[in-house]
Amino acid sequence: MARFRYSLQNILNIKEKMETQAKQEFGTAQAALNVETEHLERLKERRREYEEQSAGLLKGKLDLRAIEENKEALLKMDSIVATQAIRVEKAKENVEAARERMAEAMKERKMHETLREKAFEAFLQEENHAESKAIDELTSYTYGQKNR
Repeated sequence: MARFRYSLQNILNIKEKMETQAKQEFGTAQAALNVETEHLERLKERRREYEEQSAGLLKGKLDLRAIEENKEALLKMDSIVATQAIRVEKAKENVEAARERMAEAMKERKMHETLREKAFEAFLQEENHAESKAIDELTSYTYGQKNR
């Protein structure tokens, strides 16, 4: 039996490498999103602490300077939280783009694997046909030898 050689094997190998790379990029983008989201949550928690501090400042003896500093800190935290929320959204967009690239790479690899499987099936059919033909020829030859 002859050995099966897929003529587009190197393209299939490249598609597999591209899929692996796309999966790694997706993982990296997902990790970056997780980092940005955690940072946003820490900033929101810090802002809540400033709000609690503000409520405490208004209950006790009024210290105008501390109240004003706390108010400025809250405004600054609002700005920082808004900026971080934008970074989280960008990270989400990056994750979605990486997911789409990964899905496309997986589709292309699957398509080439399907082509390879079909080529292998065609190869097996050719081999079976050649084997049947050889057996028929051998049978005809032996039958012809007996009749002489």
